[in-house]
Amino acid sequence: MKKEFLEAGRIVGTHGVRGEVRVDPWCDEPEFLLDIPVWYIDGRAVSVQGARVHKRLVLAKLEGVDDINAAQCMRGMMIALRRADAPLPEGRFFVQDILGFAVVDDATGAPVGRLKDVWRQPAQEVYVVEGPEGEERLIPNVPVFVKGVDTEGECIRVALIEGM
Repeated sequence: MKKEFLEAGRIVGTHGVRGEVRVDPWCDEPEFLLDIPVWYIDGRAVSVQGARVHKRLVLAKLEGVDDINAAQCMRGMMIALRRADAPLPEGRFFVQDILGFAVVDDATGAPVGRLKDVWRQPAQEVYVVEGPEGEERLIPNVPVFVKGVDTEGECIRVALIEGM
């Protein structure tokens, strides 16, 4: 079952003296957060009065946060979104929804393991796959290696090379 709320970032600091917060977004593009009118912080709905992207961070003015002291108190807090407020285009998915999926070899159908984590790297994401004996494989999320993600069947098809 998919979660109603999705973790989307963390408040990492303040910006200016009027209560803006700096958010490290956990989405493909930080602009994704700009169109979400309500964020959830510590389980509480907070209206976003304004937001913009600056150097891969989102600078946001939140309802009830009117000075640097109030903004400073929010440092380290996680931002969540309601799934219903964050629609995705066809064929896209949230990383949180694929964690735990079975990973299989595209050529043979043999099990490789389960998706344990996804690392965001500058060039591309890297899938961390835990094998049946606890070993980890790192698979770059690029078309040459990740052949498909079946969200209905909860399976990821990959092409492996020697040493991977």
